[in-house]
Amino acid sequence: MQAYTGRLFYGSYKINMMTQDTVIHTDGLTKTFGSFHAVDNISFSVSKGEIFGFLGANGAGKTTAMKMLCGLLRPSSGKGTVGGYDIYTQRDLIKRNIGYMSQKFSLYPDLKVWENIRLFGGIYGLSGTELKKKTDQVLEKLDMSEQKNTMVADLPLGWKQKLSFSTATLHSPKIVFLDEPTGGVDPATRRRFWEMIYDATSEGITVFVTTHYMDEAEYCHRVSIMVDGKIKALDTPEALKKTFGAENMDTVFHALARSAKRNSD
Repeated sequence: MQAYTGRLFYGSYKINMMTQDTVIHTDGLTKTFGSFHAVDNISFSVSKGEIFGFLGANGAGKTTAMKMLCGLLRPSSGKGTVGGYDIYTQRDLIKRNIGYMSQKFSLYPDLKVWENIRLFGGIYGLSGTELKKKTDQVLEKLDMSEQKNTMVADLPLGWKQKLSFSTATLHSPKIVFLDEPTGGVDPATRRRFWEMIYDATSEGITVFVTTHYMDEAEYCHRVSIMVDGKIKALDTPEALKKTFGAENMDTVFHALARSAKRNSD
């Protein structure tokens, strides 16, 4: 992993640098609903293999921004590419070539473990021998071969998380989007989950993650913090702590988020 030396920035100041390793790029990305600017002119780039933390309090606009990047919501203005695909004209290709995991919905509880793997593999375009091979590999890697016929609803939460992440990366996407993936689990389980994230980045997968746990922000290579639709700060965790004279990312986050005027996303 290369060393990231991004600069802190505020308001509408833009970082528009693109390199051959850039896998996500936005320039002035904006989403309005009537006169309301849910996402207001944000610009940033994410590199291959990077863990990019996308933080913000409720109402900051991060969910809306993620939906645009995942091809689920058309922007109002600005430019952007994800995995080399345009966020306006190639939204279907974006959906096929990314992985996505949400705390709220990632698995079908009324299907067995192996059925979930096969289902998501099929959605991502895997079939036949390749899909069977991938299913066996996931079960073995997660040490869940004996649980292959277990209903997902009956799995412990930590196992569900591991399975969710594995199905999201089953097709070896360039980028995986994780929307608060560790909500509701204990610290030890969260640490084990982050080991899976680091394994994925070692294989060149880029991880774009939102989280409310500020200790997890410390695990990211770079972190952006949104306030009221704008990116108010973006840099490495160490650089952000130095800039704000803070001992941890929780202090940095609250120093910026307390100026927020919105209370819903």
